[in-house]
Amino acid sequence: MSRRILGGLARIGLLVAGLVALGLAWEGYKAWAPADGVSVAGVRILPRTNDAAMPHLSAVWNVLHEEQVASGGAISFGPRPTVLHGLVDACSNTLGWAAVGLLIGLLVGAALAILMDALSVAERALLPYVVLSQTVPLIALTPMLSRWGNGWGLLGWEWTKATSVEVIAAYLAFFPVAVGLLRGLKSPSAVHRDYFTVTAAGWWRTLVRLRLPAAVRHLVPALRLAAAAAVVGTIVAEISIGQPGGIGMRILEYSQVTGNSAKLYAAVAGAAALGLLAAAAVTLVDLALWRYHRAGAPS
Repeated sequence: MSRRILGGLARIGLLVAGLVALGLAWEGYKAWAPADGVSVAGVRILPRTNDAAMPHLSAVWNVLHEEQVASGGAISFGPRPTVLHGLVDACSNTLGWAAVGLLIGLLVGAALAILMDALSVAERALLPYVVLSQTVPLIALTPMLSRWGNGWGLLGWEWTKATSVEVIAAYLAFFPVAVGLLRGLKSPSAVHRDYFTVTAAGWWRTLVRLRLPAAVRHLVPALRLAAAAAVVGTIVAEISIGQPGGIGMRILEYSQVTGNSAKLYAAVAGAAALGLLAAAAVTLVDLALWRYHRAGAPS
């Protein structure tokens, strides 16, 4: 356990070092590169360095403490929230939708993986469509899904734009879970499978005592991909259908404001932080399942 904790701390240290290196590279390029960027044979291969294209990191930091202008000309009384407060609220909304989508994707992906592992005919029939599902462009799928669900409800629950966002997040999240868990369920060696067979363990006991523990090593990386995909899917879906309140719409809003690109980069940094937070949450799940790694699942 202590080894895994030390490994996690080492990864955090590398992440911090990478962010520092990225910041130094950003400021170094802005200081030394031409204002019009670097061009080769008349083709720009590196971006411009003016403040509209590449603001200083200090400008991005300072803009977080500016007062947030109320949208639509609304009048507010008392102290106005800062840009940072607005980004935190937007990120929390996006994270909530992504979490719901990840949970749905996890359940759907796990169910498909168990079904395909139990029945070879199901694997042959479903796996190609599972792979094919990820080729559909979200920019077209999200508005269609929103129109299909518009006005639909059940027992007092109503389909909203937020529901469409969550479904899109689940749509991206289920794929790595299904593929990764299926690979993990098939990872036990023939010796271990035969042992459970000769002891008449049954399908359920074999699944719980052998296949699922062995699948943990494959499921955790799949969950990391699924968490990141859920965040990306949520942001793209927000922008596609105009779901207010999330970081996706905040990025779109700031991208349309001329003369202050620092706000846009602050919103993009917030979206990136969501991905890091999702990966950190999966790391906690990995630590909770450390005994399966320690014991060495059958392979």
